[in-house]
Amino acid sequence: MKQTHTLRLLLAATLLAGAAVIRPAAAVEIPNKTLVYCSEGSPAGFDPGQLTTGTDFDPADAIYNRLIAFKPGETGVMPSLAESWDISPDNKIYTFHLRKGVKFHTTEYFKPTRDFNAEDVKFTFDRMGDRDMPFRKAYPTEFPYFVDMGLQADIDRIEVVDPYTVRFVLKKVDAPFIQNLAMPFASILSKEYADKLLAANNPRDIALKPVGTGPFIFRSYTKDATLRFDGNKEYWDTRLPPKVSKLIFAITTDANVRIQKLKRNECQVATYPRPADVDALKAEIAAQGKASKLKMPDQVGFNLGYVAYNVQKKPLDRVEVRRALDMAINKKAILQSVYGSAGQLSNGAPMPPTQWSYDKNIKSASYDPEKARALLDKAGVKNMEITLWAMPVQRPYNPNGKLMAEMIQADWAKIGVKANIVTYEWGEYIKRAKAGEHDALLIGWTGDNGDPDNWLGVLLGCDSINGNNFSKWCYKPFDDLVKQARQTTDVALRTKLYTQAQEIFAQQLPFSPIAHSTQYKPMATNVKGFKLSPFGRNSFIGVSLE
Repeated sequence: MKQTHTLRLLLAATLLAGAAVIRPAAAVEIPNKTLVYCSEGSPAGFDPGQLTTGTDFDPADAIYNRLIAFKPGETGVMPSLAESWDISPDNKIYTFHLRKGVKFHTTEYFKPTRDFNAEDVKFTFDRMGDRDMPFRKAYPTEFPYFVDMGLQADIDRIEVVDPYTVRFVLKKVDAPFIQNLAMPFASILSKEYADKLLAANNPRDIALKPVGTGPFIFRSYTKDATLRFDGNKEYWDTRLPPKVSKLIFAITTDANVRIQKLKRNECQVATYPRPADVDALKAEIAAQGKASKLKMPDQVGFNLGYVAYNVQKKPLDRVEVRRALDMAINKKAILQSVYGSAGQLSNGAPMPPTQWSYDKNIKSASYDPEKARALLDKAGVKNMEITLWAMPVQRPYNPNGKLMAEMIQADWAKIGVKANIVTYEWGEYIKRAKAGEHDALLIGWTGDNGDPDNWLGVLLGCDSINGNNFSKWCYKPFDDLVKQARQTTDVALRTKLYTQAQEIFAQQLPFSPIAHSTQYKPMATNVKGFKLSPFGRNSFIGVSLE
């Protein structure tokens, strides 16, 4: 109880400080400059509730706001569309006091007649939680994060107290609830815009022609080419106003081409350089000294790359088969060839070492092809043939999916397992994987909110098997521990429960952890204010060009 009370005092201080410095601005003066970002892939759409990858969330950070925001470059939270909030003594009722004077974007396809209010909050979350609400029925879709983190089951109701007060009533305690609401899936949409789309019988446009309250206004999207935004002159947040009039995502899937564009100043920020490019760029920047036009900040990665086994497919439903496949992967060789100097071998835990409650005592099995073959023989598995899906894009947790897949394919061939490599365009890759079409899948995760539930619940929970649980693994002893941990605010107890859950994971091995990587972000030296995100996202809020 003392811990909870102290937390509330700290929150109150943060909220008062945040609320005191923000005043609605009539118009923001934005420098007439264009910032080009060489991104790695095409977003699947612009409805954050439906999306799950960093490629999708980077545009969402430009367009939308949430009730609560992560502090730039940190895992701590600060007020956003909610100026402040109160939590009931039983930790089941959250009352949010909303900011006044916040305007939704005016675009060629929508002109708002009112400011943001509580109805927009209720609409945003009701659409994710209520399949019978009119807009959801007109545009039936899934909301993986909302479901994967248990919010669909945990939220009892959302009440509009008055135009600028909204109340969330939970059925049970949800310890990471505040952190969860700072994530992109919780971006607030315009109910007025949704009503207009519904009346026009065109609700799907909510994912194609976005309207938010964020620092940048969506202008156009050409798939696999460009994504264009204008700075929002009516942006409400004077803490971090837009500082460029034009923001362009130059979609460039080839990592080498991204670096060449950066060197030619065709873009000012590039993402996911290959390990070989990192070493070369470091040497080049060092050699040029103050004359260098490039810089490359870095940060320890809050991520994990892994091989997910679809346990709904035989013989991958058997623990001994998964153990054999895991033991046959030469992870040290993959670390050297795929991650280079930017990688760190996983110890076998399903989260990174920088996550609190990480179990450092877990040890992954040593590389041993002979023992792996013996395990398969003992299990009576002969002439095994499976598909191995290779990621088509670079991610923080896997800089070269194709190479990793080829190395694993060769490793598995040594124990008599034939792996057929499959790949798709990134959006299709994720869609098909969630449908369970794969046998084994290269994938990974960068933490979203700093809470262990974001790893153990989202990636491995029973509620997530149609979402980000690509192993399709639902194991009640594990799931019970994770849900129990979610329902207490006692950090010591949560840590104990998460440690027990990680031990079960290591025994059952629904996926093979491979490595964590350091995050590098090459950019022009005249880019100012860019904060490396612990969540691996690329936000251009408050970023300027000298």
